[in-house]
Amino acid sequence: MAERMSFSTRNDRARDNHAISRAVNGGLKRKERVNRDKRMTELVKAAKQLPYIPSVMSWLSAKLGKPSTLISQAEVDNLVK
Repeated sequence: MAERMSFSTRNDRARDNHAISRAVNGGLKRKERVNRDKRMTELVKAAKQLPYIPSVMSWLSAKLGKPSTLISQAEVDNLVK
C-alpha cells in the first residue's frame, strides 16, 4: 500500500502542476485568440452589415466593450479596418 502523502507536499505538488499547466495553456490560448480575431474579422467583412450571427456579435461586444444591442455599424467598420 502507498504511504500517505502529507498535506503540504500534496499542496506543493498541486501548485507546481498548476503553474506548469498555466504556462503551457497560456501560450495555446494566445495563439487561439489571434486565430479567432482573424476568423471573426473575415466573417464581419463578408457579411458587410448588422446584424451578424450570435458568435460574431459576442466577439464584437467583447472587443468594443458594450452590449451587442448598442453596437453601431460605424463602430464595426472602424474595428475591422
